[in-house]
Formats: sequence, C-alpha cells, structure tokens
Amino acid sequence: MRTKKFRLGVSMFQLVNYFGLTMLSLLFIVPFIVVMTTSLVSEAELIRRGSFILFPEKFDFAAYKLLLGNGSIIYNAYGITLLRVCIGTFLNLVFTAMMAYALARKQLPYRNVFVTLVFVTMLFEGGIVPSYLLIKGLHLLNSFWALVLPGLISAWNLLIMRHFFTQLPNELEESATIDGASPLTILLRIVLPLSLPMIATIGLFYAVYHWNAWFDATIFINDLNKMPLQVILRRIILSMSSEDINKSMIAAMHERPTAQSMKAAAIIVTTLPILFVYPFLQKHFVKGVMIGSIKG
Repeated sequence: MRTKKFRLGVSMFQLVNYFGLTMLSLLFIVPFIVVMTTSLVSEAELIRRGSFILFPEKFDFAAYKLLLGNGSIIYNAYGITLLRVCIGTFLNLVFTAMMAYALARKQLPYRNVFVTLVFVTMLFEGGIVPSYLLIKGLHLLNSFWALVLPGLISAWNLLIMRHFFTQLPNELEESATIDGASPLTILLRIVLPLSLPMIATIGLFYAVYHWNAWFDATIFINDLNKMPLQVILRRIILSMSSEDINKSMIAAMHERPTAQSMKAAAIIVTTLPILFVYPFLQKHFVKGVMIGSIKG
C-alpha cells in the first residue's frame, strides 16, 4: 500500500511538474509568436483588430519585402555583424586563453598583483569620453577594428578561464616540461584540448556579446554602411517610420507596412539566427558551466 501511495505521489508530482513547466514555456514562447504574427499583419487588420493578434486573418509580407528586398541595408549589416562575431570571438578566445594560462601558472612573478589589477577593471572604468579619445588617438574611428579591439579581453571571462586552468593537474604540465615542451606547446597541445567545454562556453559568451552589441558602433562608427545589424535594428525601432532606413524602397512599394510591423519584422530578422545556433551549443554551454563547480 505504501509503495502504491508513493508511486501515486510521484506520478502526481511529475504531472504537476510537467504542467507547470509547460505553462512556463508558453509564457516565453507566446510573446515571440505575437511578435512574429505582428510582423505579418497588414495595416487594415492591425487597425481593425488591435495590436495583440495571435492568429492573423491574412499574411502580409510587406515588412519583410522592405527589410530583405533588393538594395536593403540589412544584408550589409548582417555581413558586418557576422564578421564581427567570427573575428571578434576568435581574437577574444586567443588573447583570453593566453593571458588566463599565464595568470594560472604558479611560477609567474607577482601573479596575485596582476590578478588584482584585472579584478579592479571590473569595478572601475574610464568612461565614454576617455574611450572615445583612445580610439581616436589610435586612428580607429569609423573602422571595423573599433568594434573588436577595445573589448579584446573580458575581465570576468578571463577570471573564469584562469580558475578552470588552475584546476588542471600540475603533473601534466610538469611531465610535458620534462619532455622539453615549451609553455606555448603545453597550452596548445595539452591545456586547450582538455578545456574544450570551457572554451565553448566562453566563446558563446563572447559571440552573444558581439551579436547584441550596438552602443560602441553608435559612438565609433559614422558610416551607415559600416554599422552592424543591431544599430540598424535600433534605428528601425526608434523611428516612427522606416523612411530613415531606405526611402527608395518605400517609394517603390504599393503598400507601405506599418511602423509596428516593421519593428516586429526587424526583431524577427535579427533574433532567428541566434535561436538556431544556440541549441547546437547548449550542451557545451551547460557542460562548461558545471565543470569545476563540483569536486569530489
């Protein structure tokens, strides 16, 4: 009897748990679906039914034709963003891994002093004006490298990677040193292959940062053709009309999309890529976060 009651209690708990998780998932999914359907609603239906439309009566692709039509600046912005994500993430991982490995070595002189200096940068920063003057002094204004070089190493990601490197067995490095391996060889052939989950996690952090970044481009970039996707998205969302983005395309269209449909379509266009990529990196992300958190 007790076993049956226990199994019944477990089944009820699982049922309530699944129901609660399903409802919680719908709370996250429904707003995204509403944004997607809003981007496919015509102006007449939007005026007649209101802004909250879950099932459109007729699909209107005018907003997507404007965003993704011939001569659209979205394609160029996509290229700039993808280039920034790829090159920026690669350089971030290279320099962060090298500095984290150096700070993880016990024989490094004044190691704790350098770690403290890195930690101080997380608490204090120069601000916008010194950053602008620095980029200007380096002749990087209106340049692609102004989006990559200033944030080459994140102090938080550096400390996470350093902590992971310190947990690797010292015997591996000692045996490699006896065999004549240099510190660079140890890093490339021993440390990094054993740290692939952590590398994937930190790389995901950097990639998401570069994908969502927009503030630095608004300060350092003046040419519209060199701005990343998020800046173009911000201009679309903040503008009451889409005329500031591409006037010639609007003039060629018979039906002009509403500002609300344009904003929703811009959100969908810029959000879908990261949603498709994240499921493939999720297992590495979870594994990298959990490694080193439990000892024993």
